[in-house]
Amino acid sequence: MASITLNQLVKTYPDGFTAIKGVDLDIADGEFVILVGPSGCGKSTLLRMIVGLEDITDGELRIGDEVVNDKAPRDRDLAMVFQNYALYPHLTVYENIAFPLRLNKGQFSDEEIEQKVRRASALLELDEHLERKPANLSGGQRQRVAMGRAIVREAKAFLFDEPLSNLDAKLRGQMRTEIARLQRNLATTTVYVTHDQTEAMTLGDRVAVLRRGELQQVASPRGLYDQPLNLFVAGFIGSPPMNFLPGIVEGDVLRLPVVDVPMDDRLRTAVGDREIVIVGIRPDAFEDVDTLEGDRVRSGVTFEVDVDVTEWLGEVLYAYIPFETHEAVKDQLEELDRELDGEGMRSQLIIALDAASAVRPGEPAELWFDPASMHVFDPESGDNLTRSEERASTLEDEARDARQRALERARRRAERESAPA
Repeated sequence: MASITLNQLVKTYPDGFTAIKGVDLDIADGEFVILVGPSGCGKSTLLRMIVGLEDITDGELRIGDEVVNDKAPRDRDLAMVFQNYALYPHLTVYENIAFPLRLNKGQFSDEEIEQKVRRASALLELDEHLERKPANLSGGQRQRVAMGRAIVREAKAFLFDEPLSNLDAKLRGQMRTEIARLQRNLATTTVYVTHDQTEAMTLGDRVAVLRRGELQQVASPRGLYDQPLNLFVAGFIGSPPMNFLPGIVEGDVLRLPVVDVPMDDRLRTAVGDREIVIVGIRPDAFEDVDTLEGDRVRSGVTFEVDVDVTEWLGEVLYAYIPFETHEAVKDQLEELDRELDGEGMRSQLIIALDAASAVRPGEPAELWFDPASMHVFDPESGDNLTRSEERASTLEDEARDARQRALERARRRAERESAPA
């Protein structure tokens, strides 16, 4: 295992296009870091720079204590798992996994190769498939073979480039669990590229959000969700995405398209002397008033709206409420929607309610939310004006402690397994 350090990495192509713009990122030994962002943000380019498949225009890349800018991919001792599996169709599963070991002729005996392949296949539950060819495997099994080939190398780090994007939804869920379990067991430094929200939020110790080749924020999944640094991160992290509404300041009231919110000290400090702001509210911040107790209703803000469409998914009910946005922020919100690969549809509030809610389409509904859950953004810079540095620091400390405990458990497990019977 090894740490990976990116110091002001830049990638500029011969035509002058700069895909990566001075990225700084420290990945600790044994850490699982996700690179995420919309299409074209540079996340795959950055991964390819780390592994050596893309030249570095400027900056410094370290693996452990060694600068590797000019090292060939084979000399960086990194194992990469690709989106398309990259398996050899004429070889069995066993030989596909053993392939990187056989490349180093004479370095490993047949007994050592057997031991490494069997260990990897046991970890990935591939023992019964070792004599099969890739064409006879499912997509998930092929991806596990590709992972097995990475494991046997015992490389300094694993690099994953959207490995699950070719799988259907059910298989993606199973493979997410498999990758998380594998990384915990092996405690190997891992860098994982995805555009999938669920993968980003469930797999990584930390998530690095990229926008047009620039690093926007690096934090734990909970830190990104709870304390986003700016409008872009807030809009990208979360599914369904955060609702953005114009907020017009009138005295001590913040007027939203659906409700007027009295401003407490927190909101007044955030708004300052601005006349208009962008307000962000997560879909899960809302509740159906009919499902709440009286004391809780009084602690927040209630409002009545006409529900346009609902979606009942068994465990949750989504309600959609159209609204008209303000001309002063319309252009910025439309640009943000384009950057986040949106479809430029009508402005609408998305609300996630308990599945037992009686809210129905075409009918009025009385809803509730706590103003403390609101985020306020500067309409020009996009900065999160309500972000709490203290809360953000606490969340990162908690995530770091949890990861250290997981690594310690993995270390003790490895010691038990390697101890003589």
